[in-house]
Amino acid sequence: MSRPLAAVFDLDGTLVDNMSFHGDTWMDAARRLGSSATRQQFEHEWAGRKSDEIFATLLGRAPAPGELARLIEEKEHAYRTSYAPHLAPLAGLIPFLDRLAAGGIRLAVATAAPPENRELVLGGLGLRRRFEVVVGAEEAPRGKPAPDLFLAAARRLGLDPARCLAFEDASNGVLSARAAGMEAVGVLTSATAEALRSAGARFVTRDFATLPAEVEAYLFGAPDPVT
Repeated sequence: MSRPLAAVFDLDGTLVDNMSFHGDTWMDAARRLGSSATRQQFEHEWAGRKSDEIFATLLGRAPAPGELARLIEEKEHAYRTSYAPHLAPLAGLIPFLDRLAAGGIRLAVATAAPPENRELVLGGLGLRRRFEVVVGAEEAPRGKPAPDLFLAAARRLGLDPARCLAFEDASNGVLSARAAGMEAVGVLTSATAEALRSAGARFVTRDFATLPAEVEAYLFGAPDPVT
């Protein structure tokens, strides 16, 4: 494999460990709408999809634009209110971003999160300036597992997707990255290693402080042998 020229990160569950908060608010929304959707469906089928796609699934129909806007705002406001007091980067993230930048690896975000949620994390943690490109749901016709978000990130970077390494916590996200032509690292915040590998993740890691040796070698080159 050629050394990556860029690292493209998902946001929710990857830069921050926040998926349980999203799960809580999605389940609240499902109950209000009279849906029998389960937490497992959110974690294994919906994570990474755009909100309009999820609400259409919950309702069993395409909501009208005004209805959709209201539903999304209610759900996302509840999420931001619940998660904001707990905002923190995933372990090892900041030093890892520093190392990537020092190594000349360009940085991007590809997420279905709406602008306010992106600002909560990227602005709240002072991360926005670190990422050359931030792609959101408004730039992609389809959410994950379709490749649109990752393809948009590669296009904005001006790179072949094959020269980008994706970091993702959800099976849908890994499927999206692989469909775009990127290798993927599965981050174990919300899915099992087995699920992420089954989706196509070449590597898995608990966080950014404990990266496997093969990920280190892929990104930064093999360490010098001990003599």
